[in-house]
Amino acid sequence: MDFWEFFWLVVWSFFFIAYLMVIFQIFADLVRDKDLAGGWKAVWVVFLLVAPFLGGLVYLIARGRGMSERATAAAIGARREADAYIRAVASSPAPAAGMAPAEQIAEGKKLLDSGAITPTEFDALKAAALA
Repeated sequence: MDFWEFFWLVVWSFFFIAYLMVIFQIFADLVRDKDLAGGWKAVWVVFLLVAPFLGGLVYLIARGRGMSERATAAAIGARREADAYIRAVASSPAPAAGMAPAEQIAEGKKLLDSGAITPTEFDALKAAALA
């Protein structure tokens, strides 16, 4: 294989991967769209399977603007859920925060007896409770 054959192989591989990414984005957008009825989704899927290049081009022209709006809304929703989860985890107290040192050591002993922690971890927990 000479240089130019390799070069064109790389170029066409790039275009093929870019094409696949567009098709997958279209399928993801079809699944994400709550306003589009199931029958129309099926029509789009069949169109994309029968004539993928033409179907993808028509989909991007017809529904491209809504596609970006739905992607933005999904990203904002995911960000809100992540922020809410982080706030919930950060605001919950640590399990041993309100426990007396003897209670912390007793809980550590239960964990040691069940095999959940090693003796070294139990000693560290005991030292932290007594500190």
